[in-house]
Amino acid sequence: MEIRLLFKALGFILLVIIGIPSNTYILLKFTYIRIAEKKLLPTNILLMVLALVNLLVVLSRVIPQSLNAIGLEDLLDDSKCKLVIYTYRVSRAMSICVTSLLSCHQCILIAPTTGMWSYLKQKVTQNVLVIIIPIMCINLIMYRTSIMYVHAKKNSTSPYTLHLVYCDTDYLTYINYIVNGAFFALRDFLFVGLMTLASTYIVYVLLCHEKSIKGIRSSDRDKGKSVEYKASRAVILLVVTYALLFGMDNCMWIYTLTLSNASPSMNDARVVLSCSYSALSPIVIIATNPKLQQRANILQRRRLLPWNHQGDSGSSIQVNCISK
Repeated sequence: MEIRLLFKALGFILLVIIGIPSNTYILLKFTYIRIAEKKLLPTNILLMVLALVNLLVVLSRVIPQSLNAIGLEDLLDDSKCKLVIYTYRVSRAMSICVTSLLSCHQCILIAPTTGMWSYLKQKVTQNVLVIIIPIMCINLIMYRTSIMYVHAKKNSTSPYTLHLVYCDTDYLTYINYIVNGAFFALRDFLFVGLMTLASTYIVYVLLCHEKSIKGIRSSDRDKGKSVEYKASRAVILLVVTYALLFGMDNCMWIYTLTLSNASPSMNDARVVLSCSYSALSPIVIIATNPKLQQRANILQRRRLLPWNHQGDSGSSIQVNCISK
């Protein structure tokens, strides 16, 4: 096997190993919380939707890439190609939109409770699902027309064909090729800009809060920090991860628009970049979301509690400190 193909196979298999279990864990954990507690915070609803669409991205794009990388050929016919590519494109678009919505939602939450911000806090928090559904419908409609260019892989000589492992997207003419590419790249950059502005405002508010508590003693300062910092850290990290990976992906996409026929290595690199967010973002979510860490903390306390029964006051203090 060529070195390029070996690294390609290892890269996609690694994304599968990371992406499927981590996104599935988030979905199952939030489902359990919803059943047990009878409610789910709006932020956690957004994270749950993000995990779902990220899982669909891994299933519809990374798994076919992995199977192709290990040598399996011609697995999909025309109808299956249309289904897989449509699922991938809608899921990827939803991943972008939900991440942007998540950053805007967090921006609204930490904004001062005055005037318009107060109104937005109430309306957005109460209608997260109502906002998500129209976004999903728009993406379903937008990509419905794009799959007319998709078919099973064949020996196409057209310079306006994107080769997507088992499937090809043949735009037939230069105009279709440029318009489709530019439109969706512009959409991505628009959402990147939106989430970047929201995240910049979040950082600004946190810095202002930091200055306002400088004179407070350190223990109270840490308590003051915890609410804003822990609530906003995941959003900022997600936006940074998204901006880096999808930013590079779209830069490469724009570059390929200037080429008559992109090389396989460049296409592979673009696929890795476009799918990495779906596999890596769950790690950020799990590492920063208190609800997802709750079970691990309970197990940790159970392991430490037996020391408490020995009557050793020093051990009891250690347990309490760790529990905090």
